[in-house]
Amino acid sequence: MPVAMELARIVISEVTSEQVIWLREIDGQRMFPILIGIFEATSIDRRVKGFEAPRPLTHDLLVNAVDAMGGEFQDVVINELKEHTYFAQLRVRHEGELIEIDSRPSDAIAVAVSCNPQLPIYVSEDVLHDVIDENNL
Repeated sequence: MPVAMELARIVISEVTSEQVIWLREIDGQRMFPILIGIFEATSIDRRVKGFEAPRPLTHDLLVNAVDAMGGEFQDVVINELKEHTYFAQLRVRHEGELIEIDSRPSDAIAVAVSCNPQLPIYVSEDVLHDVIDENNL
């Protein structure tokens, strides 16, 4: 059963190439980091702070395209951790069918915060177990 999580923190560093987002369990205390790129970190940070770009950015484009085709984003599920790499699914409902789109978690979360209202973020229990054991969190 996936666990409901929220974006807890965004760490943008000007001195390293690794940016970090922290996800925190909504009804619990578990928390873990995901290393992401500067573009995704900046996109997420701008959205969370309510900054609007004068023209659609890449994640806005995806949201607008799905909307224009009659789809509706449902949620984000981080469903796998393999060799220190997270895998996620952006889940879209279209004409009654649930479509799962393979995604990097950073892109999926950037889309989640670009939606209005923001999409729920879930993490599989297996991923939580693996990341907490792996990082001694």
